[in-house]
Amino acid sequence: MRVLGVIPARYGSTRFPGKALAPLGGRPLVAHVIGNARRAERLDRVLVATDDPRIVAVAREAGVEGFLTPPELPSGSDRVAHVVEQLAWAGEPCDVAVNIQGDEPFLPAAAIDRAVELLAADPEAAIATLAVPATREERANPNAVKVVLDGRGRALYFSRSTIPHPRNATPRARWLKHVGLYAFRAEYLSRFVALPPSGLEEAEGLEQLRALEDGARIAVAVGEWPVLGVDTPEDLAEAERRLAKEVKP
Repeated sequence: MRVLGVIPARYGSTRFPGKALAPLGGRPLVAHVIGNARRAERLDRVLVATDDPRIVAVAREAGVEGFLTPPELPSGSDRVAHVVEQLAWAGEPCDVAVNIQGDEPFLPAAAIDRAVELLAADPEAAIATLAVPATREERANPNAVKVVLDGRGRALYFSRSTIPHPRNATPRARWLKHVGLYAFRAEYLSRFVALPPSGLEEAEGLEQLRALEDGARIAVAVGEWPVLGVDTPEDLAEAERRLAKEVKP
């Protein structure tokens, strides 16, 4: 199984333009993501898919390929699919493509490997993704996406609402926060990006619901990984504080 890791990094982020190049600990944000991805043992190749030559230059300096993609592509998944298609035409196909979020500087290589391993272990799954335990604050925060699983560890639903709804106190329920890393089987990724947005996707603003409405099975690995998505300058300041704690002697 040949596995490609792709880090989509768009310069023109709506909430935080240029965040991929924003300094974190003296290095561009995306360079931290690249470093983690390069340590993943299950990735045969890592590259950055971007709309900006400056991010290509950072990728190359960090030791991976930079791949310019059309600026009009609407999502990270579309950038990943574009790269997969171009490489296939060049005679370099992959079996699995991992969409590694370019704004998760603390997600470790072990989490990336776990998603790939989960997809390999579940032949019926078209996608594998990640989740971590949700804090009480995150359960009620619409910016923190929640996921509920079936007995086999596959996603039943993703939502910005609190799921499951805590009507009754029970020690058996789990509240999980979704981590937006996706390991796609290459053939399903091609289908996924060709589908129109689904009704649930439009209602919640979550593209993974398009896959569920399409009938795709999504396997979910649950772990205690450190996660912090950088969507705003305030998030970057929090990441700086967390990084400073990590590097203290």
